[in-house]
Amino acid sequence: MKVVELMTRDVVTVTPETSLKDAASLLSARKISGVPAVDASGTVVGVLSEADILAKVSGERPRGGLLGWLLEADVTLGDKIRARTVGEAMTAPVITIAPNRPVHEAAARMVSESVNRLPVVENGMLVGIVTRADLVRAFTRTDAEIAREIESEILRRTLWLEPGAVTVVVTDGAVHLEGEVETETDAELLPVFVARVPGVVSVDTTLTSRTKASLTR
Repeated sequence: MKVVELMTRDVVTVTPETSLKDAASLLSARKISGVPAVDASGTVVGVLSEADILAKVSGERPRGGLLGWLLEADVTLGDKIRARTVGEAMTAPVITIAPNRPVHEAAARMVSESVNRLPVVENGMLVGIVTRADLVRAFTRTDAEIAREIESEILRRTLWLEPGAVTVVVTDGAVHLEGEVETETDAELLPVFVARVPGVVSVDTTLTSRTKASLTR
């Protein structure tokens, strides 16, 4: 599954010049927790989130002790507290993803960068946005949908296997693969690829390769 299949195409945006009050009103009215900021050319230059606005609402930094010392040294937090516009409060540079990237890559990027949303950018232009909620929704797919993606995207398009060479059984997200692949390397890689499919909770295999005897996981 690719990011383009999950992303929201009709993206609400602001500009760096938008006032924080107007941006906060927009988030509240649209019931969203963050919004990309774009410049006059349509290029994404940052993301404004509820957390950025809360830094302003808080009015002052925590003081006292080690935590207070650390936050006092955080120039970025101070800038957010003093901010009046989106450009002064937004998080930048922005972390983005391309529409043709796999969903598991978007999930990994969100976790590693501690962000809740990724603007989707193609040829430098904003084409959508994908959120953690979108990824959670992908995880709820049916067993039949999961099996179809494994068969079409992994067995045929990635490993170029003949139809029926490997059978796929999915039960409550648990995947069992049985059959013959071309090489021992294919047998090792197949469960790795399958584990990345949204909705898969576990993978076990009973595979043989043409270059080596049975491999069971």
